[in-house]
Amino acid sequence: MRAAEAVLLRGRSSKELIELLESETQQALQMDDREEATMRLERLADLCTQVPGPRMTDALIAILNHTEPRVRVAAGEALRDLGFERYAEVARGIERALEADAREPRGDEVALRGGPAMSELPWVLAEIAEPSALPLIRRFLDYSDPDVAAAAIEALAQLEDPQAVNDLKRFIDDSREVIIEDFEEEEKTTIGELARDALAMLGYDPG
Repeated sequence: MRAAEAVLLRGRSSKELIELLESETQQALQMDDREEATMRLERLADLCTQVPGPRMTDALIAILNHTEPRVRVAAGEALRDLGFERYAEVARGIERALEADAREPRGDEVALRGGPAMSELPWVLAEIAEPSALPLIRRFLDYSDPDVAAAAIEALAQLEDPQAVNDLKRFIDDSREVIIEDFEEEEKTTIGELARDALAMLGYDPG
């Protein structure tokens, strides 16, 4: 597999590689065979990190939106590793994803769709922990999808930036329920409880 990968990456121009990986990603995302799709997307996540350019970051975010946890883990780790090397590419890709999401029409209004990728990207940003992570994570707090808001709150706690206190305070009384996964266990909680826990981690007493 490593030999085949080396031949693939060496034998084509950057443009050809990008077009090929984009095409393969779209095909894998649409496959009915879940196991085959999972296997392909895991490999594609790794390959996309090896080809520079915004289109590969967009492909990784598309893979991150898959419903299979194994695929999201592979894409999330790939984005994190890419962010350590080429953070600007990842940050701009996340900005594009947020902007595209906000433009999605919902009836007569424009709304934020949410989805698996939007619940994963705050974690990616928190793990990379660059200075621009805070303003980017803030944008995920505006999602009506409680899973996305919960992920953003937990990511702010992990970031441990005291500037996030005011962002978290506005969620103290939020009663929306979410399920938090802790390894193989699941726990039901509320957005407000998560915000209070995050504030406590930042040394602020929510009262």
